[in-house]
Amino acid sequence: MSVPEIGKQGEVKKSSLFNRFLDWIEKYGNKLPDVLTLFAIFTGLILVSSFIAGKLKWSAVNPATNETITAVNLLDGKGIVKILTEMVNNFMSFPPLGLVLVVMLGVGLAESTGLVSAFMRRVVLASPKFLILPIIVLIGMLGNAAADAALIVLPPIAALVFMTLGRHPIAGLALGYAAVSGGFSANLILNMLDALVAGFTISSAQIIDPNYDASPAMNYYFLFASTFVLLPVAVFVCSKIVEPRLGEYTLEAQVDTKAELTKEEKVGLRWAGVSVVVFLVIMAFVTIPESGLLRNAETGSLVEDSPFMQALVPLMLFFFFIPALFYGIGAKVIKSDKDVAEHLTKAMSGMGYYIVLAFIAAQMITYFNWSNLGSIIAIKGAAFLQNTGLTGLPMLIAFILFCAVVNLLIASSSAKWALLGPVFVPMFMLLGYNPAFTQLAYRIGDSITNTITPMLAYFAILLTFAKKYDPKMGVGTLMSVLLPYSIGFTIFWTILFAVWYWLGLPLGPGEYIHLKN
Repeated sequence: MSVPEIGKQGEVKKSSLFNRFLDWIEKYGNKLPDVLTLFAIFTGLILVSSFIAGKLKWSAVNPATNETITAVNLLDGKGIVKILTEMVNNFMSFPPLGLVLVVMLGVGLAESTGLVSAFMRRVVLASPKFLILPIIVLIGMLGNAAADAALIVLPPIAALVFMTLGRHPIAGLALGYAAVSGGFSANLILNMLDALVAGFTISSAQIIDPNYDASPAMNYYFLFASTFVLLPVAVFVCSKIVEPRLGEYTLEAQVDTKAELTKEEKVGLRWAGVSVVVFLVIMAFVTIPESGLLRNAETGSLVEDSPFMQALVPLMLFFFFIPALFYGIGAKVIKSDKDVAEHLTKAMSGMGYYIVLAFIAAQMITYFNWSNLGSIIAIKGAAFLQNTGLTGLPMLIAFILFCAVVNLLIASSSAKWALLGPVFVPMFMLLGYNPAFTQLAYRIGDSITNTITPMLAYFAILLTFAKKYDPKMGVGTLMSVLLPYSIGFTIFWTILFAVWYWLGLPLGPGEYIHLKN
C-alpha cells in the first residue's frame, strides 16, 4: 500500500464552487517552493522592502505615544552588521524553538513508547464516536489558555485519535490546530490573555476618560457563548468539508489502532494512570492554596505573573514524560535507562526539519520587526478605516475584518492591540461604544485568521507534523485544509457578534455594548 495523494476529492462534488476554490488554493499553493525556500524568499522580500521604505522615509505616528515610527533600512551598513551579529541570537531566542523541543520530549516519549496509541484506543473503545470530534474541539478551545503549548500538543494527538478511528490523520491534525488557533478567543474560563488585552484596552480608554476602569472579564459572556457556537462549526467543517476532500488514508506498515489492548498495555496504562494521579495531587498542593508555591507571591494569582504560567511548558513536559515512563515500564517497553534514551532519540529525530525551518523563520520574523513595516502598515491601515465613513454595525464588522488582515502580518495579539487600541478605543468611545465592545471586535478579528497566517510560527510546526503522515505535503494542501475553518469561524462569529449587537446583550459582568445603558 502507499499513501494516497492528499487532496483527492472523495465524495465531494466537483461542481461545488467552494470546493473548486479550495482546489485552486491547493493546486497553485502546491506549486510554491518548499516552505524552507518560501520563508527564505519572504525574508529576502522583507529586506528589500525595508530598503525601499527606508529610502522613502516611510513613517507613521504611534497614537499611544505620539512617537514617529520610521521604516528601518536593514540593507545599509548598520543593518547588515546587525543581521550578521544577531543571526545566532535570533535563532536561539526564537520563542517556539525551545518551547516545541521541550514539550516534544514528553509528547514524543509518550508516542514512542505507545502510551498515546494505547490511551487513545482505550478512549475510543469506551466512548461514543460521535463525541470524539466535539471533545477535541472543546479541549482545543480550553487549551488556548495554555497558548503556545496547546498548539504543539493537541494537533499531533488529534491526528493519532483520527488514526485510531480509522479516519484521516491530517484532518485530525488540522482540527486540533484550528480549535486552538482559530478559536483563540473562545473559552469557558478566564486566562492570561484576558488580563493582557484588558490592560491595553483600559489604558487606551483613559485617553478619553482618565477614570475609566474595567476587569479582564469584560468580554466573558460573549466568549463563553462563542465556545458553543464555534464548536459545531468546527465539527461540521471537519466532517463535511475537510475529510471528504482528503479521502481515505492508508499508510505502509500502519499499526492496527483498532485492536484490543494487550495485557501488557493494560498494565502500562494502570501504571501511567497512577503516576498521573500522583502528579495531579502534587500540582493541586502547589497551586490550589492561596500560598501555593506556583502562585504569585504578592497577589496570590494563579494566572497573572505567576510561576505556574511561567513554568507551564516544563509542567507540560512532566505531564507527558512521567506517565510515558511508567507506561513503558509497566508495558515492558522500557527495561533500562538505555531504552529511555533510545525512545527519546527516536522521538526527537523527526524534528530536524522543524529546527532548520525555525532558523529561517526566526530570521524572517525578527527582520520584519526590526524594519517596523508591520507597525507602520497597521497604523496607516487603521487611519484608512477611520476615514471610510462607515457607521454602526458595518463599521464594526469592517473593523473585525481589518484586524483579521493585520493579523496576517503581526501574529502577536498584544503587539497588535498595543498599536490599534489607542486608535480605535477612543474613536469608538466618542461614537458611544463601550471599550469592552471594541476589544471584543478586535479579539474576533485577532482569532479568525490565526489558522492560516504564516506569521504564526506554529503554522510551520504544523506542516512539519503533517509531513510525518504525508512527506509530499505542500503549503497549498495544508492551506486548503485549514482555510474552511477560518471562513466558517469568520461567518458564524460575525453573525453572533451582530446578534449580540442587535439584542444589546451584556458583554461581561457590568459591561454593555454602549457606554450608557
